[in-house]
Amino acid sequence: MAPQPQTPIAARPEYDSPASLSRLLDTEGLAMSKRFGQNFLVNKGARQKIMATLGAAAGDRAWEIGPGIGSMTAMALDAGLDLTAFEIDHGFSRLLSRVFCGEPGFRLVEGDFLATWRQELGARGLPDFIFGNLPYSAAAAIIGALLESGTLPGRMVFTIQREAALRMVSKPGTKDYSSFTVLCAASCKVRLAFDLGGGSFWPAPRVTSSVVVLEALARPLVSDREGFARFVRHSFASRRKTLRNNLKAAGYPEAEIDAALAASGCDPSVRAEALDPLRLGTLYAHACQSGPGASTIDPS
Repeated sequence: MAPQPQTPIAARPEYDSPASLSRLLDTEGLAMSKRFGQNFLVNKGARQKIMATLGAAAGDRAWEIGPGIGSMTAMALDAGLDLTAFEIDHGFSRLLSRVFCGEPGFRLVEGDFLATWRQELGARGLPDFIFGNLPYSAAAAIIGALLESGTLPGRMVFTIQREAALRMVSKPGTKDYSSFTVLCAASCKVRLAFDLGGGSFWPAPRVTSSVVVLEALARPLVSDREGFARFVRHSFASRRKTLRNNLKAAGYPEAEIDAALAASGCDPSVRAEALDPLRLGTLYAHACQSGPGASTIDPS
């Protein structure tokens, strides 16, 4: 649950000034955590560009994942959004509570997003938008949880490590094409909006970040998203093995696998990385026709 507001801070932090932010953290007895992958976005132009990419308007409901000490939060509230911020760091949560104390449209949920978002969803419903500067180590898990659950607003905009972003938009047959690529494509149209160098953040990370946009498909590729996600992970379990052998190792009956491959027009020696998301979705439908977790494919 959100911490109770304490003594309000008279003015918002100077979000564009690393020196000012450093003094604030010292004054509040706070420190950056490598565990949570904390890097503050101190480039105001980049923040403005992210908000423009999000495309939200005053009155829209949004979730922010990982607000840190609130640089994007402030901009979202100034734009009139009805904002719920999820922050895992207890110290930063206390600071956020003081910085935005009494501001209309602000709600804070303290704790790990992966452990708290379902309760918030049940209590207040699906937001119109989700955005956030995601910790590199947790980005795939956070995005994957939303995609598998089908909890998808019209648009999500995330800042993540460029390597992860490239996996999300890669093509079949390339080294970056993976189960995560397929999971994204099954539910969303995904595109890279722009890159951010390390200098846009404080402390500056040693990697390039990318802003990635996910727009929910009106008709997702499969209806059983969780079952399809498991199937795809099994299919990509070992890139050196054929899809058939990966599925066999996962416990699928050989006869069912062979029948599904034949019905889908796939060569028995094909590897998962050679198949586009639609073909994998079709294969999943055939593989699961006679068992639990049957899926409906929408080929349009």
